[in-house]
Amino acid sequence: MPKNTHKIAIAGAATLGAAAIAFSVVPADAHTTTTDAAPLSHVAYRSEPVRDVKAGVTDQLAGASLKVQAIEAKKKAAVDAAAAKKAAAAAAAAKKEAAAAAAAKKKAAAERAAERAAERAEERAANRSVKRVAVQQVAVKQVAAKSYSNNLDGWIRESLDIMKKHGIPGSYSGIHRNVMRESSGNPMAINDWDINAINGIPSKGLLQVIPPTFAAYHVPGTSWNIYDPVANITAACNYAADKYGSMDNVDSAY
Repeated sequence: MPKNTHKIAIAGAATLGAAAIAFSVVPADAHTTTTDAAPLSHVAYRSEPVRDVKAGVTDQLAGASLKVQAIEAKKKAAVDAAAAKKAAAAAAAAKKEAAAAAAAKKKAAAERAAERAAERAEERAANRSVKRVAVQQVAVKQVAAKSYSNNLDGWIRESLDIMKKHGIPGSYSGIHRNVMRESSGNPMAINDWDINAINGIPSKGLLQVIPPTFAAYHVPGTSWNIYDPVANITAACNYAADKYGSMDNVDSAY
């Protein structure tokens, strides 16, 4: 063939995205011998776009994205649960601490109230004690300030006030009756004839008391002189109260 001949064979598959190109070039100054080429294989073409491949990849990506989201959501839920648990524990601890503080405050208030009550009770007791002492002092002053006549009536009345202070029973009439029988009201009377006199311990004073009895039944606050009218009466009444219940019960020598 004198004429330059270019043969190009192109085979492509659009659907698969592959192409094959065959070139056969014969120079101008050369003789060429052309042999029959093998018949070209038929190539099939599709006019429809490839959709399934792209859809599959998209679905895979979407599935992977959903899995990632699910994992992140699970992690977030776990973090939120841990935070909620921690917050609940903190709230419980705070509640417990508040309850303990309230209990301690209540206990302290009760202790303070008890202390105040005890202090008030002590104050009341002290006030009562002070009042009693004051009353007693007033009574003593009144007795001390009270004046008595220097005769049998005055001696008996002063003796009765002292006896009352010491809880010794006796009455004016009982004392007066026994004084008149024993000494006729003479504070210096002495018995020098009875058995006591014979034994060396004669009876003396208004109520004829022997010295040992006077010493044993002497009443504090009175004279130690057995001839002192008030001292003699109170000692004799103290003895009579011990032996007979009261000087009122004595009607003879005692």
